[in-house]
Amino acid sequence: MKWEIAKWQFYRIISPTVANALPRVLSRGGPDWGSRRQSVKIAHMKVHLIDGTYELFRYYFAAPSHITADGIEVAAVRGVLGSMVLLLEQGATHIGIATDHVIESFRNELWDGYKDGSGIEEGIASQFQLLEDVLAAAGFTVWPMVEFEADDALGAAANRYADDPRVDEVIICTPDKDLAQCVSDERGIVQFDRRKQQRYDEAGVREKFGVGPASIPDYLALVGDTADGFPGLPGWGAKSSSTVLDRFDGVASRTGCNSYWNRHRSRDRVVSQ
Repeated sequence: MKWEIAKWQFYRIISPTVANALPRVLSRGGPDWGSRRQSVKIAHMKVHLIDGTYELFRYYFAAPSHITADGIEVAAVRGVLGSMVLLLEQGATHIGIATDHVIESFRNELWDGYKDGSGIEEGIASQFQLLEDVLAAAGFTVWPMVEFEADDALGAAANRYADDPRVDEVIICTPDKDLAQCVSDERGIVQFDRRKQQRYDEAGVREKFGVGPASIPDYLALVGDTADGFPGLPGWGAKSSSTVLDRFDGVASRTGCNSYWNRHRSRDRVVSQ
């Protein structure tokens, strides 16, 4: 069933598998900031988890071109590196950066139309490897993802470091809708859109989507996400999806609500997709 594939494979962050590959301690900046960073008390870690792929695209389209003497375009990489340094200056104690080392993932085997690397401009594609190398050389922890996606690494890292008693807060820095499912007031996990300077706790997620973080996988499976190349189910929009999911605890947990469900959308129609 397309809906089941969407819920469990596309919009459910893969935490346990990816978490095994994550370091126990994140970077606190490179050697240039070593003396200043040593004054930070480990017992008060503020962990920033960065969507490196998003940041690379953001600076590619925002920053003016900068080509080296060797003819290499580096403007986006310079922009991301400067942005990470700014995070340190603003008080970030620990930073982890996830990148899509390759755009394709295991999800492409599940859905033919899922996003891939086709159509990406050479000017940005050529900076993926360079970004990872430059950030690592600067002393940042980088997770170049192959098979899984950067989103999976961010979700897994949030899950791991939220359980660390030394961590005061985990801040997932990305506007990606998928990561809203990880937000937790109890565990100190928030999502932050750095471009808009918008912070989302559980109330913020509900205000934006009409559902809480736990229902985000169901919500996106129903409405789809054009950025991922997944169309969702015909006839299901943001309003109808959030209304049903808000009334019941997820699409899969609709025991006893068949009459209400059928008045809004046919269950058989959903199952057949």
